Amino acid sequence: QVQFVESGGGLVQAGGSLRLSCAASGSIISINTIGWYRQPPGKQRELVAAINSGDNTRYADSAKGRFTISRDNAKNTVTLQMNSLKPEDTAVYYCNTRFSLWGARSGGSWGQGTQVTVSS
Repeated sequence: QVQFVESGGGLVQAGGSLRLSCAASGSIISINTIGWYRQPPGKQRELVAAINSGDNTRYADSAKGRFTISRDNAKNTVTLQMNSLKPEDTAVYYCNTRFSLWGARSGGSWGQGTQVTVSS
């Protein structure tokens, strides 16, 4: 099973940008859908964005217009470009596989994630 390592998080002021990267331990070309998730402090983990093998995407309402997900099968990476960040985007961000854009998560254990902190 492919494992993911997330990176790119940090501390940024509101309105700023961050680019998160999710590096897979193996090939992602056969993985239908990969999603970025986040877990804000004291809250449940939620889906932020997902991308499938056809480069179709899905975004949470909170991410639409601000975040862009992309995948590079040659580099086995999935990237989340986050612009116009808000304090409510503060969370630990993770990636994992899904059965489809609108289906359930299909992956196993979670990685360590990458912390994003947005100051007001």
